[in-house]
Amino acid sequence: MERRQFFSRVAGIAVVGLAARPARPGAQEAGADRLRMPGAVQQRAVVTDAQNDPVVIGIERRLKCTCGCNLDIFICRTTDFSCTFSPGLHRELVALLEAGNTPDEVVAAFVAKYGEATLMAPKPEGFNLTGYFVPGLALLTAGGILAAVLLRRHRLAESNVPPVADRHAATLPLEARASDAELARLEQALEEVER
Repeated sequence: MERRQFFSRVAGIAVVGLAARPARPGAQEAGADRLRMPGAVQQRAVVTDAQNDPVVIGIERRLKCTCGCNLDIFICRTTDFSCTFSPGLHRELVALLEAGNTPDEVVAAFVAKYGEATLMAPKPEGFNLTGYFVPGLALLTAGGILAAVLLRRHRLAESNVPPVADRHAATLPLEARASDAELARLEQALEEVER
């Protein structure tokens, strides 16, 4: 059997084997939902204008979902379809707006109910100001220290540079820098090595 015949038979067996392979148990039909845990997905209500209202989205971006994902309510309800908290928080937020509350009053109601941890960013007052100022001060301090270290290294490097006369002497050939006595000793040492 030639090599070509062998490889064509092996390829034919592989193709027939793949075509005749039985479907995996529990495999879904083509085009069906291939979500990992379809039972965990919450059935959502029909999309309303309130879900795409810029005011609602703006408020939801200021509030953290209470499921523990550390995402804002808008991102959680539009990306994590297994979250059971964000749809309820959205309905609660829309109900507060429909009751005539302003966006700030809605946020205040959420803070009163769930605590200040529901805010995506802490209120800039009291001890929370450290969260706003400390990172900037730390960055400025680190930049100042780095600049001082680099400046000091630059000054030390400049102080170790030899004077102009020494720099020119370093570029002269070896014969111009050696004295006659040193050259005589060098020649004598070379003659002793050659013997």
